[in-house]
Amino acid sequence: MEEHITWITRFVNHYLGGVALSLDSALHITPTHPDMPIQQHVVMALIVLVISTILALIVRARLSVENPGSLQQISEMLISNPMGFGARDLVVENVHHHPDRYVPFIGSIGVFVLIANLMSLFPAFSAPTVQETVPLACAILTFLYFNYHGLRHHGPVKYTAHFAGPVWWLSWLIFPVEIISTTARILSLTVRLWANILASELIYNIFLGLFVGLTTWGWTKNVGLGVVLGILPALLPIAFIALHIFVAIVQAYIFTILPSVYLGLATADEHE
Repeated sequence: MEEHITWITRFVNHYLGGVALSLDSALHITPTHPDMPIQQHVVMALIVLVISTILALIVRARLSVENPGSLQQISEMLISNPMGFGARDLVVENVHHHPDRYVPFIGSIGVFVLIANLMSLFPAFSAPTVQETVPLACAILTFLYFNYHGLRHHGPVKYTAHFAGPVWWLSWLIFPVEIISTTARILSLTVRLWANILASELIYNIFLGLFVGLTTWGWTKNVGLGVVLGILPALLPIAFIALHIFVAIVQAYIFTILPSVYLGLATADEHE
């Protein structure tokens, strides 16, 4: 799918493109598009970080027990809610050793994915998660995080030994399988998020193009037919916006629960 370059990306490249080219030259990197050295998904990912940071600072400045604002209530729902799918709820459910220490990372990456997925709903923005490198970066951070805490909880020797399984004489077979299975989580997290968000946008663009073409054909045949067929491309965006919001929320939930599960497995003791 050919990426439409937004005016924000062009604006950033106009003022900071020279700096990016100088940095690429110093690192001996040849940009794919020298006229657009700062790629759109990088710009959008940085905007997501800025937006989420500003929102967090606003919520922190306005925290209130007696009179919580709507933004604070939404933030609290993302952390914990009666339905049990908040970041803290998922961490507590899956991690049995000091789960609260892991909530900031799991919550941060979940909120980042949620906002990134929803970016394309707004004019002049696009979802950075449509580009596979952004989900890959999130997946790598998750992989490093849960393995680090596995090493921290068990120690290098014990954590490495748990990949060999409980039966020592099968360890030569189990160990490489477990290593491959654990490493494959990077791929599964990346593809699951990237493919679903990309598919959501592709379906929207394909069906909108089909119905617009159908409406154009109707107008050439009959004005009344053109008006009737014109209802479809007028209503289609509403339906697919709702679908995209649903997909964005589901994928953010998955990218919150799976790191929680992986973290729980990495820090679990044998008797659990």
